Amino acid sequence: MSNVIPKLSLHDLLQNDQPSINLLSEALENHGFFVLTDHGISNDLFKEAYHFSEKFFNLELAIKNKLSHPEKAGARGYTPFGKETALGETVPDLKEFWHHGPVIDDSYDRRIMSNVDVSDLEGFDELFDQLFNEMKHLGMKLLSSISLTLDKPENFFDSKVEKGNSLLRLIHYPPSDNENMFRAREHEDINLITLLIGADEPGLEVKDKSGNWLPVSSSFNEIVCNIGDMMQLITDGKLKSTPHRVVKYNLDEKRSRYSIPFFLHPSPDTMLSSIYDESDKGVLAHDFLDERLRAIKLY
Repeated sequence: MSNVIPKLSLHDLLQNDQPSINLLSEALENHGFFVLTDHGISNDLFKEAYHFSEKFFNLELAIKNKLSHPEKAGARGYTPFGKETALGETVPDLKEFWHHGPVIDDSYDRRIMSNVDVSDLEGFDELFDQLFNEMKHLGMKLLSSISLTLDKPENFFDSKVEKGNSLLRLIHYPPSDNENMFRAREHEDINLITLLIGADEPGLEVKDKSGNWLPVSSSFNEIVCNIGDMMQLITDGKLKSTPHRVVKYNLDEKRSRYSIPFFLHPSPDTMLSSIYDESDKGVLAHDFLDERLRAIKLY
């Protein structure tokens, strides 16, 4: 297996031709992650999102803390620095973050929470509503191609994720004198698939099947995609959830790092059961997520 990170064109994937599907299948099974090109989302939208993210995290701590909802496990709004702790770890990650989800109405599961408004930054809510929708639509397109690699119809995931509990996470890793090189320790994502908006920021590393850590960087023209625990669960491990981490290569460096991943989740009432074994009773997506949020100390 090559240790070169695969790059796949969304345009080619959506043609549904067998060579493109084969390349996707190989990337998923051998790596669990890949870089997506030709995604079709405006670079200007990404630039503005990172600009607003930096403006938000530069707000006074007292303002940010008013937008924090620990009683909701940080499902929406602000989570302060040093709160989240990777599964199985005792040292918290060196980050603060913001969660933004769909604009909900009565057609959504009642367990999906509404967004927290940021009145201190004009245009913030509207921009991230737009970015959320763009990333959700992109994720659904990608899931249609992933469905074909699993010998399922293109629309196999549509009903599960159209009104799902997906979210954008704006992450800020502040400058630090800490000798801890791990800004985010090794972890896997909880969801189906993750789409990371590239920002040319060094530090992200992904673990391959041989246990090697591969540095990943990408521009706004590319999106890094990886498999999460929910997808691993329903495919009986055929698609592996991808371990990754964020490291600080130069401990003396004192600059912030920003990141914006999109986590594609199913609706809370989705039963996460094997797509191969009809006798598998599975687990409710809401219960799976809730258990994991407790494990990483967000409750």
